[in-house]
Amino acid sequence: MPKISSWMPRAFAASLTVLSVFASIPALTSAASAQQPPPVRIRGTIESVDGPMLMIKTREGTDMKVRMTDNVAVFGVAKTELSEIKPGSYIGVSAMPEPDGTQKALAVHIFPESQRGAAEGFRPWDLRAGSTMTNATVAETVGGTDGQNILVKYKDGEKKVVVPPGTPVVTFVAGDKSEVKPGAKIIIFGAVKKDDGVLEANRVNIGRDGITPPM
Repeated sequence: MPKISSWMPRAFAASLTVLSVFASIPALTSAASAQQPPPVRIRGTIESVDGPMLMIKTREGTDMKVRMTDNVAVFGVAKTELSEIKPGSYIGVSAMPEPDGTQKALAVHIFPESQRGAAEGFRPWDLRAGSTMTNATVAETVGGTDGQNILVKYKDGEKKVVVPPGTPVVTFVAGDKSEVKPGAKIIIFGAVKKDDGVLEANRVNIGRDGITPPM
């Protein structure tokens, strides 16, 4: 009868242990991801600047500290015209949903070509209670009795948007750190809470010429 080596049960048990450890890695990774705090959106006015640290008075009246990263990107939010929105433009629309399913724009921002595809899609937004945000490509634009009618398309669908007369229309333009100063109106889309408890931002958007970013 063939002799069964005594090390085989031990080797089998060791292999099961290794497999068990590797099998647990996705679960541990998922748990760690689930514990990551969500990004924080901040609208407000810069009160003071101390190196990379910004003291911000939010639109809700709260004082917040935000640290800029060393490679922070600064963009100006500049006024532009509705006529600049053309088929093929990549835009973001802050809006309120209408009973017929259309989106009534509260503000529109035009992305530069370098930011095409940024945060594409349709989602809830916090400009007002019940508001939405659609980042998408303009398929067509037609004048209507209630304003400009725009059909936008994104990877999972499309939305019909009505832009009433007087709706703020802005675009993002390259800026620099000299614009990050007391009195500037800003919006930070995604500040992240770091391990030291401080909110950190790698992008700051500054209203140009006294503009409050309308999105």
